[in-house]
Amino acid sequence: MEHVPPPAEELARLDRELAELDARRAQLLTRRAWLLAALRPPAPTAAPGWNPSGWGAPPAAPAQPWGYVPPKQPSAPRSAQNILLTLGGLLLTVAAVAFTLVSWGSMGIGGRSAVLAAVTLGALIAPAVLLRRKLAATAEALVALALVLTLLDVYAFHAVAAPHTDGLAFTAVASAVLAALWTAYGLALGKLRLPLPAAVVLAQWPLLFWAWAVGAPALVVGWALLATAVLDGTIALRGRGTGVRVTACVGGAVMGFFALMVGLTLSVTASGPLDAVAPGALLLVAAAAALAGAWHAPRGFARIGGAVAGLAAVAAVGGVPAAALSDGWLVLAYLLCGLALTAVVRTRLPRNAVYGVLAASAAVVAGALVWALPPAAAVLLGPVTQLSDVWAGSPEALRSALGSTMRWSELSAAPVVLVLVAGLLGAAYRWWPSLARITAPLAVPRTPGAGGTGAGMPGAGAPGADGTAAHGVAAPGTAAPWPAWPGWSGWSGAGAGAGAGVRRPSGAALRGVAGAGAVVLGWGALLLAGAVLDVPYALAVAGETVLVAGLLALAVRGTGSDRGASAAVRVTALVAAVSGAVGVGVLSLASEGASYAVFGTLAVLFAGAAVRAGSEVERAVCAVASTVWATVLTGFAGRSLGLAPHEAAPLVLVVPALTVLLGARLRRNPTALPVELTGALGALVAVGLAVSDAPFLALVLALCGVLAAGAAVRPERRPVAGYLAAALFVLATWVRLAASEVSFPEAYTLPVTVPALVVGVLRRRRDPEASSWTAYGPGLAATLLPSLAVAWTDTDWLRPLLLGVAALVITLLGARYRLQALLLLGGAVLALDGLHELAPYVVQVAGALPRWLPPALAGLLLLVVGATYEQRLRDARRLKDALGRMR
Repeated sequence: MEHVPPPAEELARLDRELAELDARRAQLLTRRAWLLAALRPPAPTAAPGWNPSGWGAPPAAPAQPWGYVPPKQPSAPRSAQNILLTLGGLLLTVAAVAFTLVSWGSMGIGGRSAVLAAVTLGALIAPAVLLRRKLAATAEALVALALVLTLLDVYAFHAVAAPHTDGLAFTAVASAVLAALWTAYGLALGKLRLPLPAAVVLAQWPLLFWAWAVGAPALVVGWALLATAVLDGTIALRGRGTGVRVTACVGGAVMGFFALMVGLTLSVTASGPLDAVAPGALLLVAAAAALAGAWHAPRGFARIGGAVAGLAAVAAVGGVPAAALSDGWLVLAYLLCGLALTAVVRTRLPRNAVYGVLAASAAVVAGALVWALPPAAAVLLGPVTQLSDVWAGSPEALRSALGSTMRWSELSAAPVVLVLVAGLLGAAYRWWPSLARITAPLAVPRTPGAGGTGAGMPGAGAPGADGTAAHGVAAPGTAAPWPAWPGWSGWSGAGAGAGAGVRRPSGAALRGVAGAGAVVLGWGALLLAGAVLDVPYALAVAGETVLVAGLLALAVRGTGSDRGASAAVRVTALVAAVSGAVGVGVLSLASEGASYAVFGTLAVLFAGAAVRAGSEVERAVCAVASTVWATVLTGFAGRSLGLAPHEAAPLVLVVPALTVLLGARLRRNPTALPVELTGALGALVAVGLAVSDAPFLALVLALCGVLAAGAAVRPERRPVAGYLAAALFVLATWVRLAASEVSFPEAYTLPVTVPALVVGVLRRRRDPEASSWTAYGPGLAATLLPSLAVAWTDTDWLRPLLLGVAALVITLLGARYRLQALLLLGGAVLALDGLHELAPYVVQVAGALPRWLPPALAGLLLLVVGATYEQRLRDARRLKDALGRMR
């Protein structure tokens, strides 16, 4: 039966659904209104005083239907005339310049004045007339002409009426007067776009030229530049029109940059703290001006202003104590000032300005680290010079072992810089929750509709604090933000104005970065301190070894309860520990005793860390590192015993043998495979050491085969280690025979092949499913391959004939009993043996054939294969399947 709810419950449900429909309808209407506002062509601006509706603004255009596309506006009817008049204005400008510069001297003072005054006055009056006739392009061209003419008037006035006046002072006064005149002209004719930007450009020069005219010192020039930049900033924030603001912004940036450069240069080159106070005041005022501009500027400009303010403040305050410090401690003074900028998070500055100041602080810290980290890298990598002179004797101090040409006396503050930054990062990692609470206001983005009161959409009520009206539509007098729309991340849902849906970096990730940075910088500071203090060599080696032990303890222990951050710290500590171990290991190569002590200690430390490590990756890295250090120790033992490299090769195999035993003990533990692979690399090193002596090479290959056979005992290693052991044994046999200059290898290989084949037959009889490669492959390869190698260098016919007959018999047996190893080995040896015998005749036939015939035959073969491509593929698949069915 269908359940019918009670009337009260059904009524409540209907009310809820109707409320949801009303909310959805309000959203759609808001969206429709915004789209209509975006598609509607701009209404014509009313003339001053025009007020037909009585409310101070022209009536709104009627609403257009949904999907309305405004028609394309027709082009101006007099566009061709405007173009012609524009070109005419430009030609008049060129003519006026030519007249002033070339024909000026042929006229009297009255004629000159009359001509320039008439032309200039006409060029200034004509734009007003042209604007009434809607010839805006021509008016702009004539304004440009008038601008050039006013400059020519000033030039002419100086040349005729005031020829003995100082040029710089006259230019300063003239640029100020012209800036004022063009400002008034631009305000009077508000529709022209050129006069006001031109006035801004002219306003850049009065103070600067005045300072140069009076011979002012560099500091006064800096103040003049700064005052001009402040004026530009005011115009950029309060000016009318995009052209004016852009021009003022560019001018302010240029003038402000040069003002800052003047102040910074004077501060850096000051002879004492008192001399640095005046440029510091200039920089501080510049910082205050930039911060004031950032208070009212848009988002991007506010951040730039905050960054400039922060950097200027650091240069101003840090330059005073830096003037009294030596070159090695200058960076520390600026670093302290840069770190002090972080206090801005507790102020009431706008959020974007705070971001800029914090970026300036980060830039100062980064600059200090760029100065301090290269010496630390030199300490870590400097001992590489010991590789060319191992065990030459212990140097007296650490700097002698580094072989670096750095000026350590000028780097006294580098360890302090690293320790200071590391300490702050460590404190941030330790007290991260408190830091997060302090900086929480900065993490909340300022989204449209923050002041709205509606639910489900930002600003669904009264206008927000940033001028956003209900439903995300801009309030009157403000720019329209992106409209609210359900489902858009960062703009939908209740409380979107408080930062809902905005993606921010994970707190755990940032905390992990802080912890990792503290570890790296602290480690670098301790390394660098030894070089700066020039500690004795033995103390440096012992200290760096202890430092590696501390890093390993941090890597296997971790810190903090935050797993993500703690993992970052552990990984960083482990990487630093491995890097430090390599550095101290290379450093210890100067002394035999130090080498044994360091590498022995490292092997024990990393082995212990592998036991205590928490994750499989960390355990594997530590175990691999311990294996490497132990392998190096065996190499040291051979050098101490006075053995040649090939004689020390068997000694190097001790560690690979231990890794095989350890792998058998660990079995399927994830750490077993990396350890065994590292041991295999050690065995490869032993093979490389023995290459120079064939008998020792055969011995090493045989020992490696024994190790591989021992690993093959375990089922999980058998598929790879078994074949590897067989190959190593065969290769050892070949090398031994070649070293003994044996010309009849069958006398040595057949006694091995016959028992191996007997064992293979017994294996197949007991286990018919056993692979023929396992049963017969090693025995056949032990004789066939050496015999083939000798047959290719044998000039007699008997050996190739016997080898071919034997290979043919083996191939036929493989085909008869469907044994893959016999078929493939016998066929390959038979083919190569036949190729060796037929090669001389093939060469003779090829020499007798025309040169065009081989390419023709090759092309014919390709055509045949291409024509029967599908059939060849089917044949290849059948052959592959047939071989796959063999044992």
